[in-house]
Amino acid sequence: MEITLSKYAGFCDGVERAYNIVKKIASDPLVKKPIYVLGSLVHNEDVVKKIEQLGIGNIKPQERLEDIFNYTDKKIGTLVITAHGMGPKIYELAKKKGVDIVDTTCPKVTKVQRLARIFFDRLYQIVIVGEKNHKEVVGIYEWARKKAVFVENMLDLKNLHLDISKKIAIISQTTQNQDFVKKVSGFITDKYKNVELVDTICLATQNRQEEVKKLARSNDVVIVIGSPDSANSNRLWEISKKINSKSYFIQRKEDIKGEWFDNCRKIGVTAGASSPEWIIEDVMKYLRSLGLKNRSF
Repeated sequence: MEITLSKYAGFCDGVERAYNIVKKIASDPLVKKPIYVLGSLVHNEDVVKKIEQLGIGNIKPQERLEDIFNYTDKKIGTLVITAHGMGPKIYELAKKKGVDIVDTTCPKVTKVQRLARIFFDRLYQIVIVGEKNHKEVVGIYEWARKKAVFVENMLDLKNLHLDISKKIAIISQTTQNQDFVKKVSGFITDKYKNVELVDTICLATQNRQEEVKKLARSNDVVIVIGSPDSANSNRLWEISKKINSKSYFIQRKEDIKGEWFDNCRKIGVTAGASSPEWIIEDVMKYLRSLGLKNRSF
């Protein structure tokens, strides 16, 4: 048997950037302490634990943003905005409270946020293709001044009603399934005039999704490594599962079951953008211990 490891598995540029920024500020004497991350820097428990070991606290997002600054008896020195981004209000509140902001928002997410604001200012009807409760999407919605509609699934699309007299802008969560975004865009452009589509799925997501399709077709079993909270990891598993029923979603090597590989000759392995290298390597070592050969994709 042989293992094929995706060349795109593991941290994307945005996650790598956020993780490196946080590691740097943890030991920087010029950064106001204590430091707290607002939510999970990335959707991966192991990475979150590594950050906590650096002496950086974690604040769960609150329904009322004002409550964030009353989270601890200690005055927050620096607040880290995660790679998923936030709406504009947090920056205003932090300034009023005298709290420094370190913004690790992925530049690709920042682009979507700015587009949402621009389209709002230009009086477009904004359609956001994405999971409405996902942190990234909530932030984009707030940059659109909460004047947008969500399309999360086919039912949302069928129930979509827009004003035919107004211009329409379609943007998406950066980690959305590109095939679904194409379907949504085609449906709307066929039904309405004056539609502007901006492709906001990041290249890393596109590459991973295209590659996992190939892995699913050319292997007997596909392993997708990621967190259940990671949107892009879930997309990879969903895409693979549609093509290959023997596609399995794991967080770490302990989740692997030996019976998955009965009568198996080839295994494909990929990982979401928030999966660290050490987790991927642990999985690969375990698979090699089963007597499987290794090759790169």
